[in-house]
Amino acid sequence: MRVASVTASRYTRFAQATVTTFENRSPLRSETAQATQQEAHVEVLKVSSKSSPNSVAGALAGVIREHGAVEIQTVGAGALNQAIKAIAIARGFVAPMGQDLVCTPAFADIEINGEERTAIRLLVEPRVSRHG
Repeated sequence: MRVASVTASRYTRFAQATVTTFENRSPLRSETAQATQQEAHVEVLKVSSKSSPNSVAGALAGVIREHGAVEIQTVGAGALNQAIKAIAIARGFVAPMGQDLVCTPAFADIEINGEERTAIRLLVEPRVSRHG
């Protein structure tokens, strides 16, 4: 799994992140997070409260075009707010390709500077059409 941090209009790749899902959360949440982790080809974008939603949306759309799915990692309400705005903007970027996006949230326990924090990870992927 590659991890990226969104800055300006591009993202920079970093080393793998240490991510452990909460095992004591509901089965749906932990299974979703575990399934997400098992997909080693999924790009991870780290979004902060200071990230530009337009820049994140551009990176998001680019990764979806290249890999088919992307995972966004957020810690805190401000970061989650920026990520959700970016997903809404990215929907407009992928619409001309005939795609719509769906977002599956999951909790994750991550380590930042030696301290355990709760993150929300958003798996963003194209909607599977039921009509055809």
